Amino acid sequence: MTLAAATNENLAEISNVLIYSAMAVYTLAFFAYIAEWLLGSRSKVARTAAALTPKASAVTAPAVTVKQGGGTAVLERPKVVVRAASGSRDVPDGPGAHGGDEKGDLYGRVAISLTVLAFLLSVGGVLTRALSVQRAPWGNMYEFNITFSTTAVGVYLLLLALKKNVRWLGLFLTTSVLLDLGLAVTVLYTASDQLVPALHSYWLYIHVSTAILCGAVFYVGAFTTIMYLFKDAYENKLANGGKPGSFATSFLERLPASASLDKFAYRVNAAVFPLWTFTIIAGAIWAGDAWGRYWGWDPKETWSFITWVAYAGYLHARATAGWKGRKAAYLALLAFGCWLFNYYGVNIFVSGKHSYADVGLGALQAVGF
Repeated sequence: MTLAAATNENLAEISNVLIYSAMAVYTLAFFAYIAEWLLGSRSKVARTAAALTPKASAVTAPAVTVKQGGGTAVLERPKVVVRAASGSRDVPDGPGAHGGDEKGDLYGRVAISLTVLAFLLSVGGVLTRALSVQRAPWGNMYEFNITFSTTAVGVYLLLLALKKNVRWLGLFLTTSVLLDLGLAVTVLYTASDQLVPALHSYWLYIHVSTAILCGAVFYVGAFTTIMYLFKDAYENKLANGGKPGSFATSFLERLPASASLDKFAYRVNAAVFPLWTFTIIAGAIWAGDAWGRYWGWDPKETWSFITWVAYAGYLHARATAGWKGRKAAYLALLAFGCWLFNYYGVNIFVSGKHSYADVGLGALQAVGF
C-alpha cells in the first residue's frame, strides 16, 4: 500500500469516527430536547385558549350614541370577527417547547449547544470523507446522506441565528437526522472510491450542492406544513367549542399559531424554488457535457421535473388562486413526497444513467439529483 493510499484510508476512518461521534452527540441533544418538552408540559403556559372560541373570537366594541331627529339613539357596533380568512386567525404564537418554564428553557439551550457541536462533528466527517477520496463527498448514497443531514441541521441553526421562531423544530430534526445517519452507516455505507469518468466535472460541485441545499430547505418547509395541519385542526376544534385532549393541548399550544406556520412554510418553499429550478438547469447542462444530450427523460430527470411541477403548482395556487391553509398544505406535502421519491424511491428501485453505485439494495444513484 502506498503512503497516499494509507493516508486516504486513515482519513476515511477518521471520517467514520466523526460521523459516529456526531450521532452520539445528536442523541444527547435529542434527550435534552425531550427534557425541554417534558418540563414545558408541566408549566402554566401563558396562553388564552378561550380566545379561539366563537364567543371570545368576536370583539365587541363599546356602544355608540348618535343624535337622531332631535333625540338620541344607542347603536351597538357590529361584532368584528378576528378570523380574517379560512385557516387564519388572530391568535398569538405559543411560547415554544419550554412552555415558559425556566428549567425547560435551560434544557432547550443545552440542546441547541449540543446540536451545534454535533453539526461541527458531522461537518468534519464530511470534509475528511472528501479528503480521503480527493473529490466532492457526493459520489454515492452514503456520502449524499451524511451531507444532506448535515446541511439540514445547518439550515435549522441558520434560521435560529436569524431569530426565526423554529426552536420547537429541534426535537423532530434531531430525530430524523439520527434516523438518516443510522440508515447511512448501516445500510448505505460504501467504502471510499473514485468516481466514474462521467462524474469528473466541476458541475458535480454546482449541481449536487444546490440539490442538497434545496432538499434541506424543502424538509424544513414540509415539517412546518405538517405541524401547521395539526395546529390548525387544534384551533378549529377550540373555535367550534370542542375540547382537545390534554396531550394535544400541552403539545400544540406551545407551537406557533397556525397562520404563522402556514406563512413560514410558504416563504421557505418560495425562497428555495428558484434554486431548485437552477439545480435542474445545471443538471441538464452537465448531462450535455457527460452524455452528449441535455435531457433524455432518465428516471432521475423525470422525477426532478415532476417535483419542480408540483412545487410550481403549489406556489402558483397560492399566488393566483388565493389558496391558503389546508388545501395549499396538502399540495406542499405532495410536492415534498415527489422529492422524497426522487431521492429514495428512484435511487433505490429504479435504474438509469444516474446509477453508479450498488450497496446491496439495487442500483443506487451516485448523484442525489
